[in-house]
Amino acid sequence: MALLAAAALLAACGAEHDELRQWMEQQRREIKPSVTPLQAPKKFDPQAYNSAQAVDPFSAQKLTVALKQEARQPNSLVSAELNRRKEPLEAYPLDSMSMVGSVNKLGQPFALLRVDLLLYQVKVGDHLGQNYGRITRIAETEILLREIVQDAAGEWIERPATLQLQERAR
Repeated sequence: MALLAAAALLAACGAEHDELRQWMEQQRREIKPSVTPLQAPKKFDPQAYNSAQAVDPFSAQKLTVALKQEARQPNSLVSAELNRRKEPLEAYPLDSMSMVGSVNKLGQPFALLRVDLLLYQVKVGDHLGQNYGRITRIAETEILLREIVQDAAGEWIERPATLQLQERAR
């Protein structure tokens, strides 16, 4: 009896699947997909580079000439900076320096900077970084600087910068 009931159930399932298969075939015949054909790629026409003999706009020589012209102007911020002797810490970018401490000697604050695994002692008025940075104030936890940079229009402007005290990772 159980075998007969199982056979009847299987026959009923098969009949449902037949209806489903017929419906799927009918849908496939009636519905036509609409796919727009791809356009052929446009032909690439390479252009000859005619400026190979011109001056490179990013050359150091061009920048040096521009700085010298700027320095000739009497009111230029950068003119005084170009006419003085560079200090050793001006060879390094600010982000390669880290403040590791501060001390007071005879009432004058000094900061301790680590650069390339060497320790330097700096005071107010010393120069740091590659943007004509000059120390304006030393606090226990930071060094305040004034940098001279070019803005988007090419004008030299002053901008503040800071070096924060770096706590050593343990």
